[in-house]
This record gives sequence, C-alpha cells and structure tokens, in this order.
Amino acid sequence: MVLWGVTRRRGGTTTQRDADAQRIPDLVERSFTADAPDRLWVADITYIPTWAGFLYLAVVLDVYSRRIVGWTMENHLNTVLLRRPLEPGQYTSIQFGLRCKAVGVRPSTGSVGDCYDNAMCESFFASLECELLQKSRFRTRADAKMAIFDYIEAWYNPKRRHSALGRISPINYERRYYAAA
Repeated sequence: MVLWGVTRRRGGTTTQRDADAQRIPDLVERSFTADAPDRLWVADITYIPTWAGFLYLAVVLDVYSRRIVGWTMENHLNTVLLRRPLEPGQYTSIQFGLRCKAVGVRPSTGSVGDCYDNAMCESFFASLECELLQKSRFRTRADAKMAIFDYIEAWYNPKRRHSALGRISPINYERRYYAAA
C-alpha cells in the first residue's frame, strides 16, 4: 500500500475590482460572529477542475452555524452564476446591489483577494478540497456537480462535525438554537 499526502493546489487570481465601480463598505470588519442563524452570511467562489474544463462553485455560508445556505455551479463566471440565494447579479454589480436592497440584505465587501476577509468560506473550500476534490477526478462537469451536491447536502450540512460548533454538524447546531428559542 502506498500513502500519498494531500497538497493544496496553487491559487490563481479570479477577482478583479472595477476601478470605476462604487466601493461597497466593509460592514463586517473581520468580526465573523453571529448570535443566531441568518444574521450574517459570507460568500465566495472557487473553481473545480474537470477533464472538460473548470466548473465554478459559488457558495453562501451562514456565519452562525457554518451551514451552506445557498450554492450554485456554472462553467463560467458570468452574472447568472450568483443567482442563489439572491437572484442574478455579481458581487459588486448593480443587479446584485438592487436585489440585496429588494430583499433587505445589506451587502458588505472586504478587500479583493484577501483570504482573511473571507476566512470562513476559504475554510469551507479547504474542507471541500481535502475531503472530496483531492480524492476525485471528474470527467465531466456533470460528474463534479453530482459529487459536490452530495458533499454539501448529504455530508457537510447534515453530518460534518465542526470544532467551533462543539463537534456537531451545522444543521444540528441550528436545531439546538431553535429548540432553545
């Protein structure tokens, strides 16, 4: 039997700020705490390599429970990728800002390309990579989509234990909150 260590893949630059765009304020200022579900979400995008090309995964993570509350995948980084849970719109686009306003969400952005401003999403992506992507090679984007769906909905949200949550899963952590409320 041969043992292979898991290594992190090298990152590339995928986010570029439009110099002419109005800056969205940083309302969070790296204070990633919430006293209840659905009070503070963080979001990010990563890419998944497949034999057919990259698949881009956008996620929205609830800071309180670490639960992935919204996610979508596309083979491009166009506006439509970010439709869940806030409908079409890129993170700093006019469409995104209008949709946030319509549903009562206050958008906040940290600095571009700074992993510390989005450490929770980066941590989720690191778990995804170590627990799924390093063990799998996807022939098609459809194969990757099915595996990622299974990872998020059948493993990460309902079963994966988190040390920050007292070694229980995100869904069970939220259940405890609602049972006590």
